[in-house]
Amino acid sequence: MKKLIRLFHLFVVCALFLSACNLPSDDPQGAEANATFAAQTVEALLQISPTATSTIAAGVTPTLTPIAFPTNTNTPAASATPVCPQAQFVTDVTIPDGTVMTPGQGFAKKWRIRNTGTCAWNGYNLVFDSGDSMSGPATQPIGAVNPGQEVDIEVNLTAPAGAGNYRGYWRIVSNSNVLVPMLNGYQGRAFYVDIKVQAPAAATATNTVPALPPAIAQVILTTLSGEDGHITSAGTTNGNPNVGDNSSNEGLQAFVSFDMSLIPSGATITKVVVDFSSYDMLGNPFSLADGCLRAYAQNFGALDAGDYVASGDPTGAYLRWCGAGELSSQFESADMKTLVQTAVGTSRLQLRLQFKSPNPNGNATADAVRFGTVKLIVTYQ
Repeated sequence: MKKLIRLFHLFVVCALFLSACNLPSDDPQGAEANATFAAQTVEALLQISPTATSTIAAGVTPTLTPIAFPTNTNTPAASATPVCPQAQFVTDVTIPDGTVMTPGQGFAKKWRIRNTGTCAWNGYNLVFDSGDSMSGPATQPIGAVNPGQEVDIEVNLTAPAGAGNYRGYWRIVSNSNVLVPMLNGYQGRAFYVDIKVQAPAAATATNTVPALPPAIAQVILTTLSGEDGHITSAGTTNGNPNVGDNSSNEGLQAFVSFDMSLIPSGATITKVVVDFSSYDMLGNPFSLADGCLRAYAQNFGALDAGDYVASGDPTGAYLRWCGAGELSSQFESADMKTLVQTAVGTSRLQLRLQFKSPNPNGNATADAVRFGTVKLIVTYQ
């Protein structure tokens, strides 16, 4: 068998040699070169190892298997895993690190935080983590914050009574009790307030120090969700502070309650800034009555149907908004400064919000303002 295969190869080579010799050529040297090349080819084939040819069966024509060349495949780069929730510390808005305070001084610390996660914050809270709490709340709600949006988080604190350096760490917790990672924050998780408490210099016979003015402090009064709500003209109560009318052509009056215990008894109110900009609207509530929403002082206690005021045109409003543009802005109110001052030393400041009658417009469509967390930013000394 091996001899037959070798003879077959020899036959093929000889045929190639003879055909090369018979090709017409005007170049004798080229013909001689072709003959030489053919002879070298015969010699190379005769030296092929028997082992290499022994695997070819008699009478079978060998086939050549094409070699697959690698192809370039564009593999997309791995995308970043979405993170929810995630936050980023931006800056200290108030009370830079190392701010000097007097013992027992009240102050408002504000941080600017960005939502860098992929989901909106709804029902998230600021929580005290560790260090010196400085009489701050254990937890405080944060308003709704969309991805990419920044929010100023403010907490009211009191400097400790003893001199020294104090630092308190705070974190954000989600509505499912997940602690939110904090980019650029302390250890990637927290942000803090850092102050230095110093006692005022004592007066001496040779060095008289002028008396310091009363400390000025600021507190943000936010509505108490457990006490807020609305009442319909039909006497139905609801825990959401909505004002206007509903699709049943019933009037809605909203009621909001503020905790006055955050302001020390005997404080003098120097300024009140009103912020009712956390809201959305159904229909066109400012088409009701004379087109203006008003706020009246009313000590309603626990909300019930008897708190609805059915009189046509009440007077004595402390606040008024005539359009969405006014409702969306913060503004200082001298009337609210007077009202808050009268409430100092009490437990609550409560308001009723309504459009003057006639309130429902009879179009069987809800026309209402639905409030979120509203604020009174109070400065006192």
